Formats: sequence, C-alpha cells, structure tokens
Amino acid sequence: ALVSGAHGTEYVSIIAIEKIIAALDPAQVTGTVILVQLINIQSFEQKVPHVNPIDNKSMNRFYPGKPDGTQTERASYLITKEIVDRCDYLIDYHGGDLDESLRPYAYWGPTGREAQDHTSKEMVLAFGLDHIIIWRERPTDPAATRYLDNTASVHGKPSIVVEAGHAGTVESDDVALLVNGTLSTMRALKMLPGDSHPIENPVWIEKLVDVLADGPGIWYPLVKRGTYVSAGMKLGIITDYVGKVIAEPRAPVSAVVLHVNAVPSLKKGDNIADLGVPAAKAP
Repeated sequence: ALVSGAHGTEYVSIIAIEKIIAALDPAQVTGTVILVQLINIQSFEQKVPHVNPIDNKSMNRFYPGKPDGTQTERASYLITKEIVDRCDYLIDYHGGDLDESLRPYAYWGPTGREAQDHTSKEMVLAFGLDHIIIWRERPTDPAATRYLDNTASVHGKPSIVVEAGHAGTVESDDVALLVNGTLSTMRALKMLPGDSHPIENPVWIEKLVDVLADGPGIWYPLVKRGTYVSAGMKLGIITDYVGKVIAEPRAPVSAVVLHVNAVPSLKKGDNIADLGVPAAKAP
C-alpha cells in the first residue's frame, strides 16, 4: 500500500503518488498495488498545514482510529480497516510542510521480529534515501498505535516512512526521489521486474532532537536544511517585533539539520529545527 496526503500541504508526496499511478503498467505488476493519494482533502484545499481543519487534529496521530470519533479518527479507522488490514507492505509518504525546510530522509522502525525487520530494512535501503532514522521508541499497543506506518508494523506488516519536499515547493528532484524510490522498492519486493537500486552506506540517525521556541518572535535562520552542525553552534536569531534580539538558539548536540523552520513567524513551542544525531554504526 502506498499512502500519502495525511498532511495536505506536503505537496511533493501527493504529486509523487500521482506520478506513480501514471508510471505503473498493470501488466507488469505482480500482486496488487493499493494507492491512497490524498487523505487530508480539506488541508489540501484550504492550504492548512499539519492538521485537518475540520477537527484541528493531525491525520497521522490518531491510529487505529474510531468508527464514531471526529473526522480524523473516523478516517484513521477506515484506513486501518480498508488499507492496513488488506496490505502486505506499506509505505507512508510525507515531506516538509509549508513552514518546514526539510532535507529528504526515511524512517525505519525495528520491531525485534527478525523476518519483518529484515524485509522493512530491505525496503528502506531499496528506496534509496541517504539519511535513515532508526525509529525505536514507538507504541506497541494495537489499540493506540498512533502513526499509520506503526499501525501496519504492529500488525506484522513491514512498513517505512519516506519524506521529501519542503516549504510548499514541488521540485522535480524531490518528486523523482519518491517516484524512483517507490519503483526500486517494488522491484526489491518482486512486484516489478528488474533490479532494485539500494543505497549503500546511508547515514543512520539514532536520535532526534527538537529545538523549540521559548516564545513568539521573528526567526532569522543561520543554517540550511542538510547542514551538519556542532554542539553549541548558533542555528539562528529571534527578534521581537521591533528588531531587538531576544534569543539565539543553539544546537544542543552535534547533528544534521533534518529540517529548519522555513518562515519568519514563531510562537511559543514552535519547532525551530529538527536535528538528527548519526549512529556510531549501522544497525
């Protein structure tokens, strides 16, 4: 199953699924491909980042959902029943939202189940994104799986998350990463003829560190997505509304900038940057 558009302004992931639909020749496909291009239609149409504007909930935080809940909870329940329960493998597509300047990366969540982990690792390597987050700390209660790919994983189905695109843009290179990665993964799973093209020696990320805003202000970044920073390095400057510097956020760890806030607007608690700490060795 290929599922996109939980966040309706992560445009690259949505356009990539459209391109994949056009690229697939049913006569060449072994098995069945289940595609969901756009879960969060209201977010897409109204240009609202992060949440479903109908109930103000993220459409990737309420799995496995409820049949009698809010719209987001009902949609999550439907996807669990109609997509997760029917598929053998799942890829969840995301990217940088309207306010996120993001470098491409993937998530791989080991479960401790050897066969499942072998297959999901094969999938994430075949996809080809060169930074991979090892996502170990995830809910294991089937009644509170929270995330789509984790729902599939808890159900015993190998799954990965892939991210590309940034700040409302649709650049051809980002779209190509997701399209080509999908086709390569399908070849690895023997759903398409030909050989996959797995990434060799990717950067494995063992820890994520969020840098949050202490209060409102105007954000002036000093680093770009994909930059490697040392602990203590200044990430940017925050001023008040008359230009006085009120904060100079610094990197708490040595890491790669997976995404950085892409717009000047800040309020208390906003994510200024998401930093990934590379693992000492591959898993």
